[in-house]
Amino acid sequence: MSISVLSGAETPLLEQDTIDGYVGCNGRPVARAKSGGWRSASFIIGIEVAERFAYFGIESNLISYLTGPLGQSTAAAAEQVNAWSGTAMLLPLLGGFVADSFLGRYRTIIVASLLYVLGLSLLTVTATLPSVNPSGCQNTDNFALCSSQFQEILFFFALFLVALGQGGQKPCVQAFGADQFDTQDPEECKAKSSFFNWWYFCLCTAMFITHWVLNYIQDNLSWVLGFGIPCVMMVVALVVFLCGTTTYRFSVKGDKKNPFVRIGEVYILAARNWNKASSAIAVEEELHGNLPTESSNQFKFLNKALLASDGLKEHGQAFSIREVEEAKAVLRLVPIWFASLVYAVVFAQSSTFFVKQGATMNRSITAEFKISSASLQSFASLASILFIPIYDRIFVPLTRGFTRKPAGITMLQRIGIGMLLSAVSIVIAALVEMQRLMTAQKHGLVDKPDAMVPMSVWWLVPSYVLFGLSDVFTMVGLQEFFYDQVPNELRSVGLSLYLSIFGVGSFLSSFLISAIENATGGNGQDSWFADNLNRAHLDYFYWLLAALSAIQLALYLYFTKSYIYNKGQR
Repeated sequence: MSISVLSGAETPLLEQDTIDGYVGCNGRPVARAKSGGWRSASFIIGIEVAERFAYFGIESNLISYLTGPLGQSTAAAAEQVNAWSGTAMLLPLLGGFVADSFLGRYRTIIVASLLYVLGLSLLTVTATLPSVNPSGCQNTDNFALCSSQFQEILFFFALFLVALGQGGQKPCVQAFGADQFDTQDPEECKAKSSFFNWWYFCLCTAMFITHWVLNYIQDNLSWVLGFGIPCVMMVVALVVFLCGTTTYRFSVKGDKKNPFVRIGEVYILAARNWNKASSAIAVEEELHGNLPTESSNQFKFLNKALLASDGLKEHGQAFSIREVEEAKAVLRLVPIWFASLVYAVVFAQSSTFFVKQGATMNRSITAEFKISSASLQSFASLASILFIPIYDRIFVPLTRGFTRKPAGITMLQRIGIGMLLSAVSIVIAALVEMQRLMTAQKHGLVDKPDAMVPMSVWWLVPSYVLFGLSDVFTMVGLQEFFYDQVPNELRSVGLSLYLSIFGVGSFLSSFLISAIENATGGNGQDSWFADNLNRAHLDYFYWLLAALSAIQLALYLYFTKSYIYNKGQR
């Protein structure tokens, strides 16, 4: 068998069918027909579907667990959810760094999945413990039984493990999946363009099932099952992922310096050469045949890294034009990242205040069945599931005919459309909340927080649907943008940057809630986020987010006008 492999490797015809820059699990060149493509991507999508099922099984209903079994207030629970979500979305920066610099994406996925399984197992254990007693520790025979404190410590430790696992897996799985398509091959390049759409389609399907099945189990049957089922799913998905190992394409790292170090040194050298004359840079560019381009004229201060400096290189230019352009490409991402933060703040509300808001409304479907308020998030997933095939099979071909662009519209145009839809969704949410408060006042329910407000929960569905549509544009657009516009060696980190938008957005949401809670809850007055939502003013908060969304959109449009694509207009 080894002889046939060696003889096959020496066959010139097969050499034409191998893929540059990629090897198989055995370290040898891989044949295009026997590796990668949708076959390999399906194994990778499988573990991501299980991970999203587990993550949203926790995140979508976490506020209910915190205010229920753990006995926290609404505002405190919302802050905890945002803080945990923010941490979970920032940890991919660490995971991406570890993957791109040390372990590689494949090994990082395996280690992260094991951490995930451990965290989910501990969550299941905490759910078996009795609910927190508000009185805290109880003394029995002079022995302090602090089971409630132990439960909280174990619970938040388990949450941290899940966040850590998510931080390692999230940036690597999608980048590893996209690596299975060769952009140099026309057919695979076209498939790769659709990969991000169908990737998100599968994720939304997992979220839809989570919101309808898992949230119902958590609210009506058992939190033990609600945490245990995702744990089993993750174990099965990890086994499936390992089964596809022989079909995967693994990117080969070159002999170049670590990309983090290389790009960092460009910035350092440019700073060292700050006082160098512009004429010296022009001469250096001319010597290397670099014609003035739109990119070379942007962030011109980094062009000073083309000049040698003592202590870095002995002769010639310190860095090549390509290396300087890589540093510029990373720097160009910063304004887009910054202008997307408010979108992430709005996104965070769907799993916190929207859930508590829906819990006060009429959720009856039949006389005996009530929909879980957390399950309403499934309408966002359903909207995405229904719209992604329309976008990929109808919208893209139609717009491609007008714009002559492979994806129909550019990535930045796609992101901007989603931001507009997000702003509209939060305006509708504010109007619905105003109506809910008026209905509660009309029926004398202002001081009855446990009473059902006679207003159908379906009023919240339009906001969730618009959330889902905005995700198809902005969420998928950001994924593709941060994968495509970074150097090849930093693609895991690129996707980490995309995820960090939602991490920082969650922390900003938590900060806003805390600041507004302190500012509006003094002097015996009810804050905007009072536990009695009939006396709260979530509508004021939503209007504030709508105003911030409008400002964000204006800033985004301003930044995109000057953005230069790294690899051609997309």
